[in-house]
Amino acid sequence: MTNDALKPTRTPTAIDAVADAYTNRLLELDPGFATELGLPGHETEYRDYSPAGHDAMAAAARQTLDQLAALEPEDGVDTTTLHAMRERLGLELELHATGWNLADLNNIACPAQNIRAIFDLMPTATVEQWEHIAGRLANVPAAMDGYIESLRAGAGCGLVAARRQVENVIEQAERHAAEDGFFVTLAANARLDRPETADGGAETGSVLPADTASRLADGAQSARRAYQSLTDFLRGELLTAAPAKDAVGRERYELASRAFLGSAVDLEETYAWGVEELERIIAEQQQVAEQINPGAGIAEAKEVLNADPARQLQGTAALRDWMQELADKAVAELAGVHFDIPHIMRTLECRIAPTQEGGIYYTGPSEDFSRPGRMWWSVPAGEASFTTWAQTTTVYHEGVPGHHLQVATATYQSGLLNTWRRNACWVSGHGEGWALYAERLMDQLGYLSDPGDRMGMLDGQRMRAARVVFDIGVHLELQIPPAWGQGTWTSETGLAFLQQNLDISAGQLDFEFNRYLGWPGQAPSYKIGQRIWEQIRDECRLREGADFDLRAFHTQALNLGSVGLDSLKAALLG
Repeated sequence: MTNDALKPTRTPTAIDAVADAYTNRLLELDPGFATELGLPGHETEYRDYSPAGHDAMAAAARQTLDQLAALEPEDGVDTTTLHAMRERLGLELELHATGWNLADLNNIACPAQNIRAIFDLMPTATVEQWEHIAGRLANVPAAMDGYIESLRAGAGCGLVAARRQVENVIEQAERHAAEDGFFVTLAANARLDRPETADGGAETGSVLPADTASRLADGAQSARRAYQSLTDFLRGELLTAAPAKDAVGRERYELASRAFLGSAVDLEETYAWGVEELERIIAEQQQVAEQINPGAGIAEAKEVLNADPARQLQGTAALRDWMQELADKAVAELAGVHFDIPHIMRTLECRIAPTQEGGIYYTGPSEDFSRPGRMWWSVPAGEASFTTWAQTTTVYHEGVPGHHLQVATATYQSGLLNTWRRNACWVSGHGEGWALYAERLMDQLGYLSDPGDRMGMLDGQRMRAARVVFDIGVHLELQIPPAWGQGTWTSETGLAFLQQNLDISAGQLDFEFNRYLGWPGQAPSYKIGQRIWEQIRDECRLREGADFDLRAFHTQALNLGSVGLDSLKAALLG
């Protein structure tokens, strides 16, 4: 199939115009969004993180919904846009009304991380680009002031994140505020034309002009002091108001779950399914353990895998090279056979992240693909040994056929989808659900036939199933399943449960544990999303019978972009 055949075009409609106008308004309100898309014009700016900024976002959503109310869809693309925008923007207004957006604070996805993380996406090849970085560094204090204003306003309404999350962000902010922290190091290492080295660092390039280097140094100090001000506020004001209890309760959890899924699920039924799914995966792991070492249990089989020199990597340079080789191989072998992948989408960069906070993540390509999609590995301090059997499935999750195929396809379909559909709508249950679906699919396609790699995939599936049980159980304080204890869930019993089901390093486990507690509803969206993706596929297969074409199903589904799971169902099943 040619690239042109993969890229249908249509005449934009009135609904597209409203969606595009809303996206343009988002770009004005959130310059970091423009940086994510690789769009020029807002390189030094930040969004307004104050209460007024949140109100402006809500006003834009409200105005857009009012405009859509007067329009009728002209085709199927319009129908999906209308369904998705009403669901997403309507829920955004519901969340805004609760006031909890003012209290946005956790260890992974709040302004405390986002204000810093935007620098990871800024290009560094020219003096002008480094001037943009210097300008944004100088604007960190104003962004931080707005964020602190919101946190203070939330606290005034009795809305404060749990103490554990406040303590986590204090620790992170202190690192950024240090004289050897991220900002100072960024300015000190600034060079032109920085080719990436194998370990994700940078080789020495051309020295910057003295005045640019000076502005960078001054900006780094301003940014560092801004994070010190956040530390002082959190420790001096917010920590004493923060509740000890991590569980957020049913009302808040139901909204959060809808936000991450784009669908309202029966939480008790989903919790019970999660318990059953976890048991099924453990049984499957035991079968694989027998293949690795007859008579061995799961833990013993993993010891055999960990002791195999052929499955070990030493150092982040080796990790990055292995990731890149595996990602490139998957793209080359899947393109045109199991998936439609235009040539412009076939570049995927694997990098070691400049932070040490734990986690593996993907960032999408720029609108014109001049900045390719990238897979990032944030390696906790002190970790230098890695096992390939445990992470092969992760490369498929973040790369192809996972996030890269999904996100890059939406970016590519400019002739079919409006800018909101391509770039502004991201729903975790859809996106992470697809990536987890992709892991299972790679097993079904034979790419995880090696028992060690399959054990790694099952470990990932087990972790995601355990997160359904943990997240819903702890935040709703449900009864612990008999196989795992007694009484109702608490953070402490939940941690013991995770220790039994997440085979990751101590640093990663600590990060994940705090993530689940501080970001309710997000972690289960992977496995619940996978469940719904598989349900939709199986229903399509049942309807179409012998005419069902899996590759065509994937192309049709991915061409929709990321939408809520209810919108996905409506588009594919009617």
